[in-house]
Amino acid sequence: MTDQLSAKDWLDQGLKTLARNGFTALKAEPLAKAMGVSRGSFYWHFADIGAFHAAILKQWREVAAEQIIANVEAASNHENPLTLLLRRVFGERLALENAVRTWASVDAAARAAVQAIDQRRLGYVESLLRQSGLPAEKARARAQILYWAFLGFALSDRPLPKARQQAMLEEMLRIATS
Repeated sequence: MTDQLSAKDWLDQGLKTLARNGFTALKAEPLAKAMGVSRGSFYWHFADIGAFHAAILKQWREVAAEQIIANVEAASNHENPLTLLLRRVFGERLALENAVRTWASVDAAARAAVQAIDQRRLGYVESLLRQSGLPAEKARARAQILYWAFLGFALSDRPLPKARQQAMLEEMLRIATS
C-alpha cells in the first residue's frame, strides 16, 4: 500500500483485524505493519488510539446496522423487508459481531456502542413488524424474540446447513408474523 491511506482505509483494516484477532489487536504499530506503512500514517488520521477505537465503533455501527437497513429498504420494493433482513443477518458470518461484543464486556465505550446498535436494530425490526400489521405490543415482543435469536446465532460457532437455515428462517417468519 502507499502512504496515501485515508482514515477509511485504516478503519477497514481495523474492522478486519478486530474480527480476526479481537480488540486487543487494535494498535497503531501492528496495523501499520499489516498495511505496509509507517505508524505516522495512523497518527495523521487519528489523534490517538482512543480516537481510533471510537471511530472503529462508529464504523461498526455503519456497516452492521445502517448499511444493512439501507440495503433492506432499497430492495424492499421486490420482497418483504423482514424476510430480506432475516435472510441477510442469518446468512453471514458474524465474527465482527462477536469481537465487538467481547470488547464490550471489558470497555464502557464499546458497551455503549453495542447498547446503541441493539436499540437501533430492535427499533427497526419492531417497525417492520408494525408495518406488517401487528399491534405495537406484539411487534415489540416479537422483535425482542427475533433479536435474541439473532444474538444466539451470532454467538454460536456452528453455522447451519443451507436447508436447515432456510427452514429455520421460514419458521421464524411464520412465528413473527402470525
